[in-house]
Amino acid sequence: MASYPHPNEFDLKRIERRISERCRYRYVSPEVVAIPNGYEIRSPCCSRNIDRLGGTIDIARMEYAERSRLWRLYCKEHSGGIWMLYAEYETLQALLNELNLDPERRFWQ
Repeated sequence: MASYPHPNEFDLKRIERRISERCRYRYVSPEVVAIPNGYEIRSPCCSRNIDRLGGTIDIARMEYAERSRLWRLYCKEHSGGIWMLYAEYETLQALLNELNLDPERRFWQ
């Protein structure tokens, strides 16, 4: 099985396309940024729940763990400014499905 190092341009574009299908805050334009071993999503805070001025906030972090071949999805604990592991997924597709639904409102706040 071939290894596709992350980040890469193909998956970055795929993430950008997929998050446009999200259930919450569809009227803002999030940004996908490459980070070591993965990607981060940042977006204007239109709800003003996190940033009262509507500035850009962290939404999600996705990292590929080469050893375990799992994708890790992190949510931001904004009050403490730290990333918290939310779940692990076998595929990027499964991770993006969860992120787009966001049933617990942990990402699109």
